[in-house]
Amino acid sequence: MCGGKGTRLESDREKPLYPIDGVAMVDRVVTALARSRIDAIYAAVSPNAPETRDHLRACDGPVTTINTAGDGYVADLLSVLDRPAVTTPILTVAADLPLLDAAIVEEVLTVYDDRGHAGSLTVCVPETCKRQLGTSIDSRLDTATSPDELVPTGVNVVDATANDSTTESMTYVTDDPRLAINVNRREDARIATERIRRSTDR
Repeated sequence: MCGGKGTRLESDREKPLYPIDGVAMVDRVVTALARSRIDAIYAAVSPNAPETRDHLRACDGPVTTINTAGDGYVADLLSVLDRPAVTTPILTVAADLPLLDAAIVEEVLTVYDDRGHAGSLTVCVPETCKRQLGTSIDSRLDTATSPDELVPTGVNVVDATANDSTTESMTYVTDDPRLAINVNRREDARIATERIRRSTDR
């Protein structure tokens, strides 16, 4: 999902193209997906981010762009799901997760497999995890089953074929910092860059 404006970053670059340690966030996400067992990669683009659309179309990578209206995450996702080429379940990933890697993708897919593909899966981190990292918190998951507030990571498995009356939406909670750093503001970008540099220095 890479059709947002990203105004909170206060940058002249579109949010998916914002560089983290010299590499556009959307490119980091695409690389992680391409190295996983994901069969196909679709990028939901919109008029809000035309340079991102052009960037992805110009790349030689394994990405197919799908135009959406840019009316928000849910509306754009429903637009993607209406495409005959897109069959569920699908993994959805926000373009603002620059620390995403193939191992994390595989972990989420394995959790979904182990739970028997029974509906959709929302991946969350505890709010305390984000606070310890110093990253921004823009939404919380409405749940009474956890002692800690949960924050959606922007990674989900969506099954549009599940019957909502007979299946429950599942939640997977992880404290993996790579899923706790969504880059919405400049400070988030700084924290992400520092973590990437520390990991490459090892």
